[in-house]
Amino acid sequence: MEAYLRRKHEEVQLLDACLDKSFAPPTPKSINEAIALKFKLTAAIRAQHDLKDWTTTETAWSHRRQSSDSPFDFRYDYQRADLDVAGPSFYDLGDDIDWETVYTSSGMASISALLLASSHLFDRADIVSLPGTYGETLEFIEAYARHLKSITAGEVLGAPASGASHRILLLDSCASAKDFEACLRSPWAQFDLCIFDNSCLAGGSGKIARALRKARSCGVPVAMIRSHTKLDSLGVEYGRLGSTTFVRSAEADLWVRSPLRKLPDEMRNAIRLLGGAALPAHFPP
Repeated sequence: MEAYLRRKHEEVQLLDACLDKSFAPPTPKSINEAIALKFKLTAAIRAQHDLKDWTTTETAWSHRRQSSDSPFDFRYDYQRADLDVAGPSFYDLGDDIDWETVYTSSGMASISALLLASSHLFDRADIVSLPGTYGETLEFIEAYARHLKSITAGEVLGAPASGASHRILLLDSCASAKDFEACLRSPWAQFDLCIFDNSCLAGGSGKIARALRKARSCGVPVAMIRSHTKLDSLGVEYGRLGSTTFVRSAEADLWVRSPLRKLPDEMRNAIRLLGGAALPAHFPP
């Protein structure tokens, strides 16, 4: 417990360093105190952001460059429908990987916009999921992605394709380690696309690296879904934030050679029409 609280104090100090005026937070004496300190500091960071960037409105009333020290740069016009974000990746992808990220207002906004966008590329497709896949994702597929037939991995891994001419792998970090490993060992040549929800994993996770290597070796394009609300924000909430990162290797650009190259733009269109764009204030400072 002492080591845990020391680590929480280091995290609290890192948050405090984002403020112009330090709170000089004490070392927390309990878990509840650590949580309270984090939420207090997060509120202060949000308030500081609003005071500094009061001209940055929903409708981009002012084009003045943001004065915050965030590593992200935002460009947008009316109601953030065309939000363009430049900044670092949340993943440790390495120098030989090219990537393109589309940000949304939450993790579910990302997966739903991506799945809706896929209907413009696939008239019909199987989407193969592991046991334990996030329930709301499966609920969305059942209710709103009628072009996708949801089937479990046990039915198809290693088996030939069914009536659908296309097949998508939905790889979810909610799945058990046993099922995740079995999926990595199975043939992936049958898949047109891997959608990898890695919200439960750190950005530098070995599981992410192994899944990307597997996809690369099998020539399968990857779209990585993420909810950033807690894991990438030191366990606090600046606000809801999600993303989809389209990954492509520098030596063999799978996206350029695939009809799926249109998917990022189709997803941006879906986000614009659904009003699911990200809020700049929700990005970590």
